[in-house]
Amino acid sequence: MARAVVTGGAGFLGSHLCEGLRARGWEVVAIDSLLTGRSENLESLEGDPAFEFIQHDVTEYVSLDGPVDAVLHFASPASPRDYLEYPIKTLKVGSLGTHNTLGLAKDKGARYLLASTSEIYGDPLVHPQPESYWGNVNPIGPRGVYDEAKRFAEAMALAYHRAHGLDVKIVRIFNTHGPRLRSGDGRVVSNFLNQAIDGKPLSVYGDGKQTRSFCYVADEVRGILGLLDSSWTGPMNIGNPDEFTVLELAELVLEVTGSTSEITFEALPVDDPVRRRPDISLARRELGWRPEVDLREGLALTYDWYRRERDRGRA
Repeated sequence: MARAVVTGGAGFLGSHLCEGLRARGWEVVAIDSLLTGRSENLESLEGDPAFEFIQHDVTEYVSLDGPVDAVLHFASPASPRDYLEYPIKTLKVGSLGTHNTLGLAKDKGARYLLASTSEIYGDPLVHPQPESYWGNVNPIGPRGVYDEAKRFAEAMALAYHRAHGLDVKIVRIFNTHGPRLRSGDGRVVSNFLNQAIDGKPLSVYGDGKQTRSFCYVADEVRGILGLLDSSWTGPMNIGNPDEFTVLELAELVLEVTGSTSEITFEALPVDDPVRRRPDISLARRELGWRPEVDLREGLALTYDWYRRERDRGRA
């Protein structure tokens, strides 16, 4: 039985990856500090003898007994609200956490998959964004703590590949939504869904004409696991190339939820990207991957999960 370590395993994406790996028959060790992760996200794996959860901060030394075939480093605050609240922790998990998990992979002779982000492109001057684009990032702005943490993590991962021959894959994740997207994390999909459910105005920042691309979590995980299986080394965009304005997203949320909430406009946050859309040519060619769930369906599935969580008293 192959064995994987997933850091950030109690997070939104990490918990889905743990389930996806277990569905393949892998033994899984999830490591999470629970700073932004939730133990409830791993309820489906409770009692599974091939699953282990370790509460640990990966900015501290990481060691593990026994063989490891893959290390997937997904630990990090990942929403603007979180990384603005925890700027130093975000920088440390991108630097020290990456160093420690690379050391674990090197020691075990394991494949290493780093969770990076579309944020490394900053406010892009190239559209759509291919992996070859170096980005347009403000390193000293408030968002820079996340952007630069991930850019540093990518550089360190590839340094380990060049210096030690480590098998390194880097997934650049674009906006993702689905069940377990934490309701209070401040991302646009969770914001809009919660506001719609509560009958509150949907808060659109700026004029709402800025664009994003939204990938459903099942598609994202399928792409990430495809990258893990592949012979590719280096970064790869995994995201949905369908581009929507934030205002279009708000209107679609109102349709899906049946809400009568109004749409209001607020000041645009500092360094908020104007456009964001992945070029997935590489993923199509190397993995044969493309997203299958459209935005309307993904929002409906996410909305259903939010309602069930509220019915359970876990809003």
